[in-house]
Amino acid sequence: MRSTQRDIVRFQEGTPRRAVDHLVTEEPLELRIVDTPIAVVMRTPGDDADLALGFSLTEGVLLEPDELAGVTEVGENRLRLDLAHGVRVDPEQFRRNLYTTSSCGVCGKASIDAVRIAASEVVTETPITAHVLGELPHMLLFEQETFSDTGGLHAAALFDFEGRLVEAREDIGRHNAVDKVVGAVARRSWPFGAMVLFVSGRVSFEIVQKAAVVGIPCVAGISAASSLAVDLARELGVTVVGFVRGGGFNLYTGLVG
Repeated sequence: MRSTQRDIVRFQEGTPRRAVDHLVTEEPLELRIVDTPIAVVMRTPGDDADLALGFSLTEGVLLEPDELAGVTEVGENRLRLDLAHGVRVDPEQFRRNLYTTSSCGVCGKASIDAVRIAASEVVTETPITAHVLGELPHMLLFEQETFSDTGGLHAAALFDFEGRLVEAREDIGRHNAVDKVVGAVARRSWPFGAMVLFVSGRVSFEIVQKAAVVGIPCVAGISAASSLAVDLARELGVTVVGFVRGGGFNLYTGLVG
């Protein structure tokens, strides 16, 4: 359930009245390999299998989708990642000392060194066009079903460079929405190739890193990009675009046709 009803008191011009509001649901999800927890993610329930696969790929736990044989529910808000035959993963290598909050996906890392995940340079032959970028906010908003009810969800979507929607996901955490959409698309399209990851907010370091780890060549957002996100993108060859709204945008690094 992505939203929950709660009784509230709404003030309008200083006058209170009782009302019922729709709130975004936020619950923990524990991810395990065998019997070892590797992360507790504060997320909006729904598309949990996609989240598990996407998290495993963008965090470098798995190198490709076929390494995950399946996901098993082993209790309330607990998922076990069932590895394919012959795949070996050391859970302790990825285990976080703290949980991952809905606002920060790197806050639970055990050390500064663990924040940076190895990623290869991303190469794309043809850049995305300015026209396609300008159309993305309208198409993403159309996919934000729960946001229209609650006003409290982030969205992430993958589009091809022709502007066709591949998949979209919502979550209370921006990084969770990215993991969900990556997991959903990775099941049927790997590697990603010429796609743009579009997010309904700022472009942070961890979002650029997640995109680079799985080979997504372009990241765009409705709000600004951070300095560290741009530095990482320049290093890895990822195009970063911000403030995509009203027919314009800021190109921080990379190429736009």
